[in-house]
Amino acid sequence: CNSNPTRCKDPPEKLFTVHGLWPSNSNGPDPVNCKPKTKVPQVPQPIDASLKPQLKIIWPNVFNRSDHESFWNKQWDKHGTCGSPTIKDKNHYFQTVIKMYITQKQNVSQILSKANINPDGIGRTRKLIESAIRNGTNDKEPKLKCQKNNGIIELVEVTLCSNYLGKQFINCPNKIPEGSRYFCPIKDIQY
Repeated sequence: CNSNPTRCKDPPEKLFTVHGLWPSNSNGPDPVNCKPKTKVPQVPQPIDASLKPQLKIIWPNVFNRSDHESFWNKQWDKHGTCGSPTIKDKNHYFQTVIKMYITQKQNVSQILSKANINPDGIGRTRKLIESAIRNGTNDKEPKLKCQKNNGIIELVEVTLCSNYLGKQFINCPNKIPEGSRYFCPIKDIQY
């Protein structure tokens, strides 16, 4: 939120939260807004109420803390629908996110904290951040996104990539290119 021109509210603990689970294609553009292959009209599926408490913690809507569901539904419509056949339906999509975050150790804040990298305003090298994440993901390379805010480079997003079953980390394809406004420099990255 610190680097975002749109007003938003970071989680009070300054932890990394989930932005989404995005099925992707390493050979081309990532698919979005996939439509079911059936001709039968689909009845909108509500989000299972038992999933909502965990989703509010790990996947909050930082732009509107009173409306998490519209954000979750938007992520399902845009990205989750492209996960078939691995992702069976909307609730399986959200269950998969919870499982990946909690049981498969995809909690980026926890991974960084184990390496003594905390949201303390200290500038760190890209190599140190990547090494910490690699240590928490069986030596798989993450994709880092940085943004400049008042002359300070901030780490704003960490992408962890997994195989099509969501059960094993892989090296992230499609790195942010040097020259992009989101490219992370070699040093002085704050979290």
